[in-house]
Amino acid sequence: MAGNPRNGRPYRALCRWQRELGLPCWLCGHNIRYDITGLLAGRHRDAFTLDHLIPLSRGGDLLDPANARSAHRRCNSARGNRVGPQPLKTSRRW
Repeated sequence: MAGNPRNGRPYRALCRWQRELGLPCWLCGHNIRYDITGLLAGRHRDAFTLDHLIPLSRGGDLLDPANARSAHRRCNSARGNRVGPQPLKTSRRW
């Protein structure tokens, strides 16, 4: 019986590779706190998460490096399964 593919060695290697690139969040453009690791990373809003350009629920490949993006946990969660980055929000209506 197959386990969760996000716990597998190939997925962890992809996360490690993406983390080592040290890129800013592809959704908001701000720096990611790569120093947050372990249990705290699962709850901290500025921590690194591996996001997918094409969401997995829409047919994206879990292990494709071309589909992998660095994102803040908050940005990744706010995006949900929408395709592409969301437009930047302004501070007021124009």
